[in-house]
Amino acid sequence: MSTRLDAWLWAVRLFKTRSAANKAVVGGHVRLNGSPVKPAHVIVPGDVVTVREPGWERKYEVTQVIAKRVGPPVARTCYIDQSPPKPEYLLAGPLARRDRGAGRPTKKDRREIDRLIGFQTEL
Repeated sequence: MSTRLDAWLWAVRLFKTRSAANKAVVGGHVRLNGSPVKPAHVIVPGDVVTVREPGWERKYEVTQVIAKRVGPPVARTCYIDQSPPKPEYLLAGPLARRDRGAGRPTKKDRREIDRLIGFQTEL
């Protein structure tokens, strides 16, 4: 059985849609065995798929080729995750954002921001 790379990425739930997987492959964010490929490239068991995300690179070894989207427990059996752990700075919560044109934060706003990010001031 042969499957396109973009279809496999979508089927094992590495991308939400097949078109998103296609755009990632065309954009050079996905490599197959270390080489850039086209979305229609056929994959076989044993191939190593590398997916780049901002600040992180994920590696997957293909163990089973599927073309139809399956549930998460079944999808995890189709690859071996060889990715390093996610960097700490990517695990942190969202940054405090202020509306554009809101001006400088007041003292009260600053205290709320510090409380949000877990910063403790010494008194």
